Amino acid sequence: MKKLALLRIQAIFYILAGLYHFINPEFYYKLIPDYLPFLELINIVSGGVEIALGTGLFFKTTRKWSAYGIVLMLIAFIPSHIYFIQVGGCVEDGLCVPLIIGWIRLVLVHPLLIWWAWIFRND
Repeated sequence: MKKLALLRIQAIFYILAGLYHFINPEFYYKLIPDYLPFLELINIVSGGVEIALGTGLFFKTTRKWSAYGIVLMLIAFIPSHIYFIQVGGCVEDGLCVPLIIGWIRLVLVHPLLIWWAWIFRND
């Protein structure tokens, strides 16, 4: 029962995160590394992928591939976390957070999110 609750929380987490790409795209534009073109397209695709993968976790027939997709997506997001650290934790003019937050996200939170998706790949 606890595992099912964790699965549902994870699914909702990714759906809401994906929706936020469309609600506040400017937030994500600042997190996309400068060397990547097509900021708007990257934001739309990543938001859509998060929604699709989160939704896929709800269904037994798509859960395995959604879990694998989330792992791959999170790996693809690593350059964004590194970029955040490189720009000094500043995502907007005057809006900066301590660099330790970026490091915690990269070294602790991100691997935990990958593990969280990984544990549902066979359910």
